[in-house]
Amino acid sequence: MFLDWGSITTFYGQLLKGAGLTLVITGLAFAIAIAVGLLVCAGRISRVAPVRWASTVYVEVMRNTPVLLQIFIIFYGLPSLGLRFSAVTAGVLGLGLNVGAYLAEIFRAGVIAVPKGHREAATALALSKVQTLIWVVIPVSLRAVFPALSNMFLATLLGSSLLSVIAVPELTGETNEISSRTFLTIEVYSFSTLIYLALTLSCSIGLALLARWLFPRASRS
Repeated sequence: MFLDWGSITTFYGQLLKGAGLTLVITGLAFAIAIAVGLLVCAGRISRVAPVRWASTVYVEVMRNTPVLLQIFIIFYGLPSLGLRFSAVTAGVLGLGLNVGAYLAEIFRAGVIAVPKGHREAATALALSKVQTLIWVVIPVSLRAVFPALSNMFLATLLGSSLLSVIAVPELTGETNEISSRTFLTIEVYSFSTLIYLALTLSCSIGLALLARWLFPRASRS
């Protein structure tokens, strides 16, 4: 069987454009996920029972149903209620809301991981609740959850490939389009695999360097 690897050069631009959109979608979806995660985390540890129950229901529903189904509901279902989104917007919202449920549990674990002695020390220093949150809880919990946050960012990047199902022209979407038009299946998908590897490895290195900058003592230990 003859494989026409040389023809791939014709589609570099289209595939790289798809990769660029993949990064944009990942960044926007993860930003939404962080905001949702912090809000839901606050609800999960709230002393107000209805808020705590609502947050718990959100986490369980989003984590125990397929993210693709959630994207379909936003893109195909909400228009029947008068809410219409473009494919990219629907995909970003779907990914962000889904990943936000996972981040909420990660943030909650980080808050719980803060030693009780740290809070007592903050109280002894007459720090307010806001000051304790900013100077004690967030730095300690962020160090604890940063590896999990990094993994979720990479999962969001790879999960963006699901948006090809609703015709978003990200990397997988562009790959599918080229493959169906040229029948260069092995060649195109192999090259896209290399692009995904380059993206994830680059992001992994960037996140590792960010961790060394944020937590210098932890990175040396």
